[in-house]
Amino acid sequence: MVGAAIISGGRLLAAQRAEPPELAGGWEFPGGKVDPGESDEDALVRECHEELDVKIALAARIGGDWPLSLGGVLRVWTATIIEGEARPLEHLALRWLGADELHDVLWLAGDLPVVEAVRPHLRGAAGP
Repeated sequence: MVGAAIISGGRLLAAQRAEPPELAGGWEFPGGKVDPGESDEDALVRECHEELDVKIALAARIGGDWPLSLGGVLRVWTATIIEGEARPLEHLALRWLGADELHDVLWLAGDLPVVEAVRPHLRGAAGP
């Protein structure tokens, strides 16, 4: 699985899951599955376009492989939106969170450890 820590103006974009039922309502980094023959980076750009209707540019990789349940891993990159405005096409809602708001949402267990690793990237982040 791949995830994007999309940052703008020192704020992080969080997305609220719509499905499956056991994850609905939880918050996550936008992203998803990597298709066969697809690089992690290409998958992340594709997923963000499908989920948010935006084009992103990837920057720094956050950590290594973050463990998920059932033996999977999550790979996360910081990113910026270079085209479009994020819309929740496949999520219940989106929120832009400042450094002091990162824990105002209930992150999914697999995404939660990444949140603190993203915090330093919010300091001094440029954007609108």
